[in-house]
Amino acid sequence: MTAIFEMSPRARDLHERVTAFMDAYIYPNEKALSAQVAEGPTRWKPVPLLEELKAKAKQAGLWNLFLPESDLGAGLTNLEYAPLCEIMGRSHWAPEVFNCSAPDTGNMEVLVRYGTEEHKERWLKPLLAGEIRSAFAMTEPEVASSDATNIATRIIRDGDDYVINGRKWWISGASDTRCKIMIVMGKTDPDGTDRHRQQSMILVPTDTPGVTVKRPLPVFGYDDAPHGHSEVLFENVRVPASNLLLGEGRGFEIAQGRLGPGRIHHCMRLIGASERALELMCQRLSSRVAFGKPVAAQSIWLERIADARIAIDQARLLTLQAAHMMDTVGNKVAKSQIAMIKVVAPNVACQVIDMAIQAHGGGGVCDDFPLAWAYASARTLRIADGPDEVHRNQIGKMELGKYRG
Repeated sequence: MTAIFEMSPRARDLHERVTAFMDAYIYPNEKALSAQVAEGPTRWKPVPLLEELKAKAKQAGLWNLFLPESDLGAGLTNLEYAPLCEIMGRSHWAPEVFNCSAPDTGNMEVLVRYGTEEHKERWLKPLLAGEIRSAFAMTEPEVASSDATNIATRIIRDGDDYVINGRKWWISGASDTRCKIMIVMGKTDPDGTDRHRQQSMILVPTDTPGVTVKRPLPVFGYDDAPHGHSEVLFENVRVPASNLLLGEGRGFEIAQGRLGPGRIHHCMRLIGASERALELMCQRLSSRVAFGKPVAAQSIWLERIADARIAIDQARLLTLQAAHMMDTVGNKVAKSQIAMIKVVAPNVACQVIDMAIQAHGGGGVCDDFPLAWAYASARTLRIADGPDEVHRNQIGKMELGKYRG
């Protein structure tokens, strides 16, 4: 972590402990974890070794490190959490081990901020304990979901219930057998004059009649089992009216509160993935000889290493600035910085991981190394939580706004 944003003593201690845990338990077990992902219908069940590592992390006091401004987590600020999240991002498996993985972190923040005491007792407590998992159902196949006002799923009041009809996809975690609750976004007032007050969010238990997980959707061939990203159908799904979060028409408000922290967590993890890719690239280049000298000595690779180092440090500084602003002036004021990092971090990760793949030759595109999987994840995040184009558009408008009279 750069000295401009100095870590507190507590954050430094956690940084050292998380790093040591990664060295002792995560990196040595990555291949074993992948090997334990079952085939066929049992593919979506928990990975035994992963559950063992989660117990170790909980015992070590490395659990629920997110949740700023809450006594339910570690009590860290976004700035303090950033370097810890970066370390976790170095491995696909790590965030869940510390109960700091998406979409659960964002969903837990929603429940902390907007849930009733009943919601917290029934869903937040088991999520914090790592006993269940969750999903966030927003994106839809029939509309351009980069504009969330297009969401077509209907949430209709019927007496003491709401009835939900719609189709969602890319619902991360929905195929996981541990997924017990979904936060679903849909329209309660589709004809409302304010397009940003038409939407609401509601809690839907996954075992509710009418909820059907249609299929897992692979990302560049990876299905990410047992977590996955699924298409989900809601057909006359009936839940109590008390499951509605915050009130009708408050869906956008909740989304903005949820997606800001979610986006910065993604960016923190992407910087960790970029750092590991650079590390693997340097190791590979130093161990290979071509045309009579180490590949690392070839000038083109020296340039690429330098470009990677520069890009990662720039992305980290911008991310830390966004985290600092979220802590000091709030997510709303920091929205430009959050949008900027959401563009920068995935693009930097894609560039650096691509260089590392090239440095590994044929090995880079197979699963002997974590690079292909890392690239698939990073490339997805140029679309997920808002595509690059939407964030650039938002940044441009805010910048122009500074010069209007």
